[in-house]
Parts: sequence; structure tokens; C-alpha cells
Amino acid sequence: MNPQQKPAENNLENSSLEGGGSLVEPENRGSAAGTSPLAAGSAANGQTPGTESDSLNSLENAGAPSSSLDAPPKKDPLFKRIWRRFNIYLLSFIVLVLVAVGIVITYVVKGKNQSPTTSSTSAQTLTQNQLQQLANNSTTIGSPTQTLNIQSNAVFAGTILVRQDLEVAGNIRVNGALALPGITVSGLSNFNQIQASTVNITGAATVQGVLAAKSGVNVSGNSNFSGNVSATQLTTSTLQLNGDLILTHHVTGGGPIPGLAQGIALGGGGTASVSGSDTSGSITINTGSSPAAGCFETITFARAYSGAPHVVVTPIGAAAASLQFYVNRSSTSFSVCTVSPASASQTFGFDYLIMN
Repeated sequence: MNPQQKPAENNLENSSLEGGGSLVEPENRGSAAGTSPLAAGSAANGQTPGTESDSLNSLENAGAPSSSLDAPPKKDPLFKRIWRRFNIYLLSFIVLVLVAVGIVITYVVKGKNQSPTTSSTSAQTLTQNQLQQLANNSTTIGSPTQTLNIQSNAVFAGTILVRQDLEVAGNIRVNGALALPGITVSGLSNFNQIQASTVNITGAATVQGVLAAKSGVNVSGNSNFSGNVSATQLTTSTLQLNGDLILTHHVTGGGPIPGLAQGIALGGGGTASVSGSDTSGSITINTGSSPAAGCFETITFARAYSGAPHVVVTPIGAAAASLQFYVNRSSTSFSVCTVSPASASQTFGFDYLIMN
């Protein structure tokens, strides 16, 4: 017996040696016929003797021990031996752990795919590959909840479209034209030059320099000027002065020429004419034959006064000064008249100045 064999193998060997009931006799190599006693016995019983190998085979078939007992027993595959030693409870625990890990991973991936509910933003850095994509084509980078930080200077050769608000923490410098459909400035703003088709200012406006209006200034409300006002021409419907009026140049009364109606003091064939306006002007009188006392002419204002104005008439020349003339006036007209008839076929004139 091999001392390295297991006890089970020893028992198997002993039982195989003891349980056969047969013993192999050694060969009798001294017989003259060269056959074994078993062969001789077979021949004596009338059987056909066989060879020695046939006798041995018959003994082995009768229960003699096999030669395979000396070889080591055949081992099971590695997987089967591991499976025999594997505990079913440990297998159940591992399965539960794997299922729990799978559930956790599923919820984590689902949470990342959902839109974030918080308004916190995270910073993102552009890689060189992303910058190259920006230079080659149109690329969307990041999401509305992220912030794109560009540390270096950026030059945009094309058009920039900002779909939402634009916040600038520093100064804005525009070298070209700036077109804005609307602008709202809450703080102090400094402009070197503003060119606009229409500017509406609802609040107060302060101009530190000179305000130049090439097409004119229309003011619907009151205007206060603490300094001098220089204008080549000032047109106003009403001018109210709370102080003295100082004029360093001539005063010219403009406006349309008033109307004229001739009177009986001109005589037969006499004529009269007027030049000027409702404010000032001149009257020319040419008497005819047989002038009479009365009015030479009546001047009708182009625009009536609110009341009877002050009319100042000055005679021109000695002929007009020799007349005993007087003035009739109203809010719509005035007349130059005489108490005594003027000389026939004479020409003389009067100047008038009217103030309300």
C-alpha cells in the first residue's frame, strides 16, 4: 500500500483484495507441456485447453483485483470543486449587494440627466479643442446654468448676438457707430457726442457745454436761462420780460402790411398808401381837388390787438406839420384825420408807431 494514499483509497484496496475469493497461483514453468494446472484441469474435463493468457483473463473476470487500483484517483474539474465548497448564503448576500449597487447607479444617472432645480452656476474652462471648434464652426458649449470664463482678450470678427441681458462690469468703448432701439441709463453718463434723430428727455437735462441746435429749439413749457442767450433770430409768440429791455441794435417792426381805406379828406382824385406793419410804418397822402375836413385814411390791423393800442403819429415835413391833425384808434384800426381841410394837390406823409 502506498503510504501517501488517502484512507478511503486504502479501504478500497483492502476490500478489493479480500472480496474476490480467488487467488492467482504462480505459473508452473517446470511442466513439460508448458501449460498451467488450470489448463490441465480444463483438459481433463473434456474442455479445449486454451492459452495461459486466456486463463488469466478468466481469473480477472471472476473477481481478481484490477490493475487500475495502483493509479491515483481521477480529480473533478476546478469549477465543480469550487462550487461544492461555495456557501449558498454567501451567494445570496453577493446577489443582494449587486442589486443594491445597480439601484444606486440607476438613481445617480437619472438625477444627472434631470434639469437642476437650483440656480447655482458652475465654472467651465475651455480646452484647446473647444477653442478650435469655436474657430471652425458654430458650437454650443455648456448650459444656461453654467458660466463661461474667458481670461484672455477676445476678438470677434463677426456679429455678436446676445439673446438675454448684457451686464458689463467695466467701461464700454465703441470706436464705431452705435445703433440702439432703446437705451435706459440709471446713473451718470458722459457722452462726447450724441447724434440722434429724436431725443426725448422726461426729466431734467443739464448741458455743461454749448447746446447747438441747427434746426431750431421748440419749447412747450417755461424756460429759465441764468446766463446769456445768444440768437441770430428769435421768434416767439409772446415775450415777457421781468427786467429791463436793453437793445444795442435797431428795432424793426415786422409782419404783414395792414389794410387801408381812403377818406373824404383826400378830395377829388386824391390817393393814400401805407407801408410797414401793425407795429410801425409810414403813410403817404396825395390830396386832390377840393379836400375837406375829416380823415385822410383808415389803417386796419392785420391782427387785432387785445385792446385799443397806443398810436404815435409823427408828421413828415412842413406841409404835414401845418395841418391840425388828430388820431382815432381802436383794437382793430386807427385813422389819421384833420380839423381843417388840407391844401389841394399836395403830397405829405406821417410815420406811426403802435404799442399795446
